[in-house]
Amino acid sequence: QVALVESGGGSVQAGGSLKLSCAATVDPYSQYCMGWFRQAPGKEREGVASLFTGDGSELYVDSVKGRFTMSRDSAKNTLYLQMNSLKIEDTAVYYCATDRKAPWSTCEYPPQEVDFAYWGQGIQVTVSS
Repeated sequence: QVALVESGGGSVQAGGSLKLSCAATVDPYSQYCMGWFRQAPGKEREGVASLFTGDGSELYVDSVKGRFTMSRDSAKNTLYLQMNSLKIEDTAVYYCATDRKAPWSTCEYPPQEVDFAYWGQGIQVTVSS
């Protein structure tokens, strides 16, 4: 059974930083694409970054590239999203998501909701001026 729990959200001023965590309960013998999505008020949910556990490869959408960084602590089964130089437009509910992948596979770009079967409950990130 797969379960994801996000933490670390909150409020920050523009230009500040936040680090989100996603504690994952997954099959340790399988490979996964793990992603971060966000949904701003009145907008559709969008993928912002993904990481394939098989080779550690990371993908970022242009709007966060250079500002957001994913990392993973495999011993703790925890995925992180370090968010720096935050902008007001980064305000959204952030979701961690994952789906099992074949060992020779990779994550699709950009991350699409349809490619992820398991989701966390979401966590609010608010960036103010």
